[in-house]
Amino acid sequence: MFKFLLGKVGGKAKIEKQRDTVARALEELNSVLALMGDKPIVGVNLNTGLISVELPEQMPDEALALPAPEAVEETVKDVVEDVVEDIKDAAA
Repeated sequence: MFKFLLGKVGGKAKIEKQRDTVARALEELNSVLALMGDKPIVGVNLNTGLISVELPEQMPDEALALPAPEAVEETVKDVVEDVVEDIKDAAA
C-alpha cells in the first residue's frame, strides 16, 4: 500500500502525480467495495465535486471481531448489579 511512498527511482523519491493518486485510490476503494455483501451508497455532490460513501452499519470484517470493550463492561456491570441485588434480598 505504501510502496508508492517508499519506492525509489534512481536514488530519488518517486513523486506521484495527481492522476496516479486518484487512480490508485479508486482502485483500492473498488477492491474493498467488491468484497462487500451489502453494498454502500455512493454519492457525488455536484456543487462541491466531493464523493461520499455511506457504509452499512456493520462491515464484513467487523462481523468477525469481538464485541467492543464497552459492551463487555456493561455486561459485567449488569451481572455485578444483579449479584448485589440478590445478596441484599437474601440478607433482608
